[in-house]
Amino acid sequence: MLPSLFIAHGAPLLAIEKNEYTQYLQELAQTLPRPKAIVIFSAHWASYEQKVSEVEQYSTIYDFYGFPDALYEIQYPAKGELGVAKEIEKLLAESGISYRVENERGLDHGAWVVLHLMYPDANIPVVAMSVNPEILPQQAYQIGKALSALKEKDILIITSGGTVHNLRMANMASDENAADDWAVDFDKWLEKHLKAWDTESLFNYDTLAPLAELAVPPYGAEHFLPIFYAMGAGDARKKAVLLHRSYRYDNLSHCVWRFE
Repeated sequence: MLPSLFIAHGAPLLAIEKNEYTQYLQELAQTLPRPKAIVIFSAHWASYEQKVSEVEQYSTIYDFYGFPDALYEIQYPAKGELGVAKEIEKLLAESGISYRVENERGLDHGAWVVLHLMYPDANIPVVAMSVNPEILPQQAYQIGKALSALKEKDILIITSGGTVHNLRMANMASDENAADDWAVDFDKWLEKHLKAWDTESLFNYDTLAPLAELAVPPYGAEHFLPIFYAMGAGDARKKAVLLHRSYRYDNLSHCVWRFE
């Protein structure tokens, strides 16, 4: 059975860079059975209600500015998958989770940067999902849990965000691989409680985790919440595995977590 994955999407430049993290994401897809479809939650599709894409052919959204021209030349022409979208809607309804259908929106960089690195041929159908920045972690967990049955049908669930994603603290001029202590301490706290499947602590990370206000600032909750969607999708086995962790710009965390 396919796992669910939480993947940090980092900065848009990852799409054209060659480094430790981009190499890892390129190799990650080769370690997984080929999915029939991919369901992806992106932190850059913020919506105050759960949305499910019923899009036949996705456009590529360049939701950033001031980057090299090469980044704007990338196209990720993934096709949608109506059957999987309908299955998602059924599972959400059965769990009492409200949703709305989206028929037009393309893939933002939180989705296509990850997919471009893992599946560059864009030949696996995709269903995009929004992230609600105002819900509680336990609510995101329940949404993921509601969709866990998809994994038994060879559908890969990916959630895209960042465990430490505070661009006001990031040093974009830094080429160092070292990370600020506060970012590392937060990620280590997260690792301990994810591996223990300690949902009580994790759901209260904002008061329990060291320097959570820096790692997950109030304006950036939508980047952290995706880990709970992925975790919820692993509720049946409750096994979390840290696949990769590195840092850029002094504190931007590149974490990949696998939930069985």
